[in-house]
Formats: sequence, structure tokens, C-alpha cells
Amino acid sequence: MLGLATIQKKVFGTPNDRKIKSVRPLVERINALEPEYQALSDEQILARTQEFRDRLAKGESLDDLLPEAFANAREAAVRTLGLRPYDVQLMGGIFLHQGNISEMKTGEGKTLMATLPVYLNALTGRGVHVVTVNDYLARRDADWMSKVYHALGITCGVVVPQMENEEKQAAYACDVIYATNNELGFDYLRDNMKSELSEIFQRDHYFAIIDEVDSILIDEARTPLIISGPTEDRSELYTRIDEMIPELTAEHFEVDEKARQATLTDAGNEFVEQRLHAAGLLDSDASLYDPESASLVHHVQQGLRAHQLFSRDKDYIVRNDEVMLIDEFTGRMMHGRRLSDGLHQALEAKERVSIKPENVTLASVTFQNYFRLYEKLAGMTGTAQTEAEEFMTIYGLGVVEVPTNKPIAREDLDDRVYRTQREKYAAVVERIAKAYEKRQPSLVGTISIEKSELLSKMLTEAGVPHKVLNARFHEQEAEIIAQAGVPGAVTIATNMAGRGTDIQLGGNMDAEIQKQIDARPDEDPHAIREAVETQIAAAKIEAIEAGGLFVLATERHESRRIDNQLRGRSGRQGDPGRTLFYVSLEDDLMRIFGSERLDGMLKRLGMEEGEAIVHPWINKALEKAQRKVEARNFDIRKNLLKFDDVMNDQRKTIFEQRREIMEDADVSETIKDMRDQVIEDLVEEHIPPKAYADQWNTEGLYAEAIRVLNLDLPIMAWGEEEGVDDEIIRERLVEAADKAAAEREEKYGAEPIRKIEKQVLLQTIDQGWRDHLMTLDHLRSVVGFRGYAQRDPLNEYKSEAFQLFENLLNRLRVDVTRRMAHIKLMTEAEQRALIEQLQAQQRMAAQAGTESAGPGPAGPGPADLGSAGPAAAPGAAAAPRTGDAVQAAAAAALPVGDTDEMPAEWASTGRNEPCPCGSGKKFKHCHGRL
Repeated sequence: MLGLATIQKKVFGTPNDRKIKSVRPLVERINALEPEYQALSDEQILARTQEFRDRLAKGESLDDLLPEAFANAREAAVRTLGLRPYDVQLMGGIFLHQGNISEMKTGEGKTLMATLPVYLNALTGRGVHVVTVNDYLARRDADWMSKVYHALGITCGVVVPQMENEEKQAAYACDVIYATNNELGFDYLRDNMKSELSEIFQRDHYFAIIDEVDSILIDEARTPLIISGPTEDRSELYTRIDEMIPELTAEHFEVDEKARQATLTDAGNEFVEQRLHAAGLLDSDASLYDPESASLVHHVQQGLRAHQLFSRDKDYIVRNDEVMLIDEFTGRMMHGRRLSDGLHQALEAKERVSIKPENVTLASVTFQNYFRLYEKLAGMTGTAQTEAEEFMTIYGLGVVEVPTNKPIAREDLDDRVYRTQREKYAAVVERIAKAYEKRQPSLVGTISIEKSELLSKMLTEAGVPHKVLNARFHEQEAEIIAQAGVPGAVTIATNMAGRGTDIQLGGNMDAEIQKQIDARPDEDPHAIREAVETQIAAAKIEAIEAGGLFVLATERHESRRIDNQLRGRSGRQGDPGRTLFYVSLEDDLMRIFGSERLDGMLKRLGMEEGEAIVHPWINKALEKAQRKVEARNFDIRKNLLKFDDVMNDQRKTIFEQRREIMEDADVSETIKDMRDQVIEDLVEEHIPPKAYADQWNTEGLYAEAIRVLNLDLPIMAWGEEEGVDDEIIRERLVEAADKAAAEREEKYGAEPIRKIEKQVLLQTIDQGWRDHLMTLDHLRSVVGFRGYAQRDPLNEYKSEAFQLFENLLNRLRVDVTRRMAHIKLMTEAEQRALIEQLQAQQRMAAQAGTESAGPGPAGPGPADLGSAGPAAAPGAAAAPRTGDAVQAAAAAALPVGDTDEMPAEWASTGRNEPCPCGSGKKFKHCHGRL
């Protein structure tokens, strides 16, 4: 008997069916316009863009323009790329415009589909960001699709790392910007560390379409983006601690693979304490349980994690004296990405490579909070349904499964489960060999480099030719994938997410044509093209007759999406194909999530060596284990976001305040408000309201007036006057501070003072924010222990973070007021006197250098002042380079700090211009650093 839910689906369709049905009338309207747009000239296609913009300006909405804009963009794609978006691509484009995730199978044309909503939304002139997972795809897609945009009169740019500032600013000024998620996030942080509006890259967060949206918003969302600066070098400490980790035995520590944690037992603590005493790293009378030992304990824990939880060639590889992290979801090396809290340094010590200093956080943001800045967000991927709840909960994104252009003809076989990995790999090699013999192209999925290389070795021994695609060889990625559909090809791949390239049966025609043209430059390219087309057409028929692409996975990933991404490589555009997963009870997923009972059951059933169990129930059991892992990871990400939301509110406040300061030509009112508030707080602290005169702390107020306001006033005498109260003292302090500020402005000029005020404000905010982030990091690392006292760690964190932020704002007012009160600028007379002094020092240095010349090696002396060149050769005179002595003396004569003196006209120097003092540094790093 059918259940109620089943009957409802049959009568009314699923929610997804209803969404598809709702956009069909729009698709029909777009198709009805096709003859009209086919009749337009290229110039008329281009002119339609301005017409649409004019209509928007007059009040029409983007939804009103959608059918015509999509028809215009489709015609441009046909004329420039020879590609006509299918009806299902129009549907997907509509869902993207509406702010959804369009789930489309591999090979359905997501890259082309995105041009439709991108064009429509670019008509606003606010900039549309198309987000990709790596630089290669950003460049490829921008280069490929820019032909469509240019035909429509839309500008297109690409943002990748290591671009010149001017080049990057020009890219961000375009209507359409292709960029990676990392670069967008880092540019956002960089923008909010700048001091000039003209240096800012990103102009708006209007609309973003994220390719491989599940990879970016789910997989990478567990790790925040951090811009950091180096701290002191502690490489020796890491090395010495690493030497004792291998001495630990099983009784000394416990490992929780589910939580990715390793902790010392009581016996381990005792052993480590003895070893630290012996090594001189811990005082003989100190204990690991002392608060002062927290840093050492932290380093030992990280060393233990590095050895027990991180495997070479799985989690990272070592290349060019560097530990390079591997993305567990894509198998790619993550250039420039480092683990925080000293864990990366522990890995470097373990692998005996150069240890780079730890970093302090300068700015940080999670992908969740960065992408929630956008007014409208959309995404596209082949695998999103399994995470639909998270997309809706965190981002408000609905997931719509868009139908395929042609019915799927792929056959997904039940998993084959073996007791041991040895039996499993033997069966895998045997199955690959059979497919190779019948000329069926095979794609073999592994979850680590180590496993891919083990399988490669076994295939070599079995005499099966193959290619390996993993983090070691991803430079040849495009070529390997292009050939993966050739009859008889065997390709071993470490994760296939975010590759951005289809595996086409028979081979990739465009790639092969280009390869042949490059190899035979003297031959007719048209003849080469015809020959390749004939060759690939024949190869495709052969591959189809052999059964299409055979996807064979050697392990289940902890995420169903990753398995589905691998599956989706087979059966593109209605091609035949087959997928099969091989699993053993020794695999990580099975081992960690309870395979003991299943192993016992299989033993009782008397399974023979090399025999597999195959049953749909096994598939369901595996899926259940995967659901558990996914739910746990979702909880981790939700928890990360809850804590980051607290910081995010504060981050927005600070960044908005910085932006207002940069946009304001005159911040003198802000400076005065801060100064008045500081004075009020000082008076209230030292002369409490309604307190008697003998309870006043006028001595303390006098000292603070000198320290903060740079004012030497008779405050103690004021306190003895008849009828003087706290309000009168406050008014006198305000009057004196205002007078001192007016005198500085009159002495040095209004324009230099205005510029200095702005820079002092920005730099004080930045320094305070950096310190605040460090404090929040420390708070975050210990607040979890409050749970043992039956207190909610999140509420404790919120409460204390709010108090810390209040303290930060109060401290900012004091620091800005103090710095402005102690600012001194040089007059022209003082500047001339300094120059004369420096020239005299240079003459003395030159004279001393001449006198020091002799037959022996030139030792260090006055002549070496400021010289950064190589040591003088024996017998050579150590004469100084021109200007070095002056620069060194200038640096010595003008120490950077609150009392730094600077010629008044220097204040108008641009932040990125060379400092006028001749140091060779930028102004912002020299006398412009206040």
C-alpha cells in the first residue's frame, strides 16, 4: 500500500519538480524571442545592452528584462563560441539569477550557463563576481567566456594572486570578475588594512556566482582565511620537542581520529615533564601543570598531533624544503596555506625542513561570513543535494536539481566489500586489467597520494599502462584528463572535485587539435583539424562499444558528495558508463566508524580469501556511516560560525569605521570628540562624582594629563580652590587641550595636521584590532574549559568578547589622543639645521674612511656607517657609498615614535612614495609611520 508522501509526490510532484515547472514559461518566452535575435546584426546585439541599461535606469527590474537579456546572451554565445545553451541551461541560469544553487551533472555546461545570469546582473554596473576553486579555472573561464561578454559590450576581468596593484584594480573595475574564493577573501581583508581609498580593490559585494559551490562553501568553510605577520623565531624549540615525540609509547597518549585530536595521558605528562627537565626547557622546580608552562604544553601537543594525525603524501607532501598541504577534497597542493597555532612548524620539524616562524593574526574572516556580505548569492555544482540543509541554514540558498539535457545511461553497481585492503587491491587490479583488455577507458579514484602510488606500482607489475593524476603531477592535469576517455586509457586520480574539465569519450577534441597543430606547425591546420575529428569520432564509437567510461573507486570518502563527484565523471551528455566502489573493512571510514561487528559477521559467514560481499544493504550501511561524518562536520562548521559571528559583528564595526575615516576629508571633529571623551573619563576616574575634595586623586590626574594630553597644568592647585568641582576641572582641561591643538595647527599648518590626524586614527585602529584578535584567539582556545563548570562556552565567549571590544574602543580613544598630543613637526629652520648636521657627519665619515685605508683588512669603523654592502676586500679602502651615511644618520637622528619629528612639507607626501628622508623606504614605512 502506498504511503501518503508517495501519493502526494505522484499527484503533485516533488518540490523540485514544482520549481522546474515554474520556470518553463520563462524558457518558452526566451525561445520565442530566438528568431528575432538571430536576425540582428552584431552591432545591434551590442546596442541591446545599452538599451537594457537605459530601461533599468527608468525603473524596469532585472526580472522584467530576463527573457530578452537571456535571448541576447544566448545569441552572442552562438556567434562567438559556436555553442547554443540548451533549455536546461536556461533553467539553471534562471535559478542562479533567483539566488539558488543549480545542481547540474558533469558535462551539462555550467560554465556557459553562468554567462546568462552574469550578463543580466552585470547590466546594473555594480560588478558580478564569478568564483572558481583555482587560478587555472579562473583564467580559463575568463578567457573563454570573455568572448561572449565582449560581443555584448560587457567588460570582463580576472583576479589571481601576484598581480600588480594597478592590474588588479582594473580587473575589479570590470562588469564581470572571475576570481578564486581565496583571492576574493584575502583582497577583502587587504582592503580593510589600507589607508587610502585609491588603493582599495573591491568596490561592491553585489552578486556572486560560486562554481563548485559545495567545495567552497562546505569543504573549505572549516578553515578561516587569515592574513598574518611573523613573530619571533622559535625553530630550535620545535626541533628539540620533535626529538622527544618518537620516544612516547602507546601508554603515553590517546588518539581520537574522529575529532582529529591527540592528548597526553597522566603517564605521558610525567614522561614529557622529565624529558623537558633533562633538556633544560622546563625549570627543575616547575611542572607542566603550572600556568607558566601552558606554551610548552601547547607545543608538545602540536608535535604529538603532527606525528599521530598527519601523514606524509596524504595530508601533505614535502617539496623544495617546504611542507605543502594537500586539499583533502581536490587532491591539490594548497600553495601559501599554512596550519595555525604552531602545527605547521611541528610538521616542518618532523620532516626536517626549514622551520618558518609562527605568525600573529593581522586580519581574519571565514568563507561563510565573507560570502554572506553579498546582497545576492548563487552557486552551481554537480553535487549539492546531500548538503541542502546546510546551504539553507547558513546561506539561505535553495538547491534545485536541474534535469539533464539527455537521459542518464550510466549504470551504478553495488559496492564490493572485502575484509582486507590486500584482497581489495588485488581485485581492483584484476578488474582494471579486464577493462584495459576490452579497450574500455577507466578512471580509478583514490583518496590519497600514498594509495594512488601503491595502486600505480601494482598496475605496473601487472603490465597495465596508466597515468597518475595527484598533487605531485597536477601540472600535467589538463593533458591527463583530456586523454582519460581514449579507448583503453587507465587514469588514477586522487579526488576529482573541482577539476573543471570533462572527460570526453574518444578524447578531448579541442585539446588534441591544439596539441597536433603545435607539434606540426608547418602543416595545414584545417587538414590537421579534419584528421583529428575523424580520429576522435572513431575512438568515441570504440569507447562506447566497450561500455563507456568505467569509474572504479578504491575507497568510500567520508563525504557522499565526493563519491558522487567521481561517479558523475561517467555518463556525461547521455553517454553510457559504469561505476563501482571497492571497499575493505580496513579502510579509514569503515575502521573509524565501527566495522568490528561487520568483520565478526563476515568471519562467521566463512568468507573465503579474496571473496567479496555485494548487497544493497551494504550500500545503505556505508551511506549511514557517511551521513554520521557529514553531520559531525556540519556541527563543527556551525560551531565555528557561531564563534566567528561574534567577531564578525565587531569586524564589521571596525571596517565600517575605517571606511568612514578614509572617505572623510576632515576628521578633526572625530579627534576632538575622542579627546573630550578621554578627558571626561580621566576626570571621572580621578575625581569621582559627589566625592569630597580630600578623596580626589589630583596627583594621578596631573600625571595622566602629562602622559596622555602632554599638558603640564596646576591641577593639584585647582583642587584646593574654593568652589572648584569636577565639572570645572574638566572644562579647564578641555580648554587647555583645545588651545594646544590650535597652536599645533597654527604652527605647522592645517593641511599637514589633517593628514596626520587621519593616519594616526587608521594606524591606531589597526594596531588595536590586531591586539584584539590575538586576545580573542587566546580566549577562544581556553573558553571551552568553562563547560566543565556547567557554563556555556559560547555565551561566556560572547560576554567576554563584548567586554574586550568595549575596552578596545576606550583604548583607541586614549591612544589617538596621546599620539596627537605628542606630535612634533620640524620647522624649516630646524630642517636646515639637521641637514647641515648630517652633511658634517658625512664629511667626518668620509675622512675617517680615508684614514683607515691600509695594507690589512678594513675593519668596521666610522666609514662603515650605513653601509650594507659586502665586506671590503683585504687592502681595500672602506669608503662609504654616496648618501648612505646621511641616510643612516637621519634614521638615527629621527627615531620613530610618538615624539617623531618631521618637516611640515613632508606630511603631504603620498603614502606609497619614497620617504623624503632618503632612507629608500616607502613613506608609510618610514616617517609616515606614526
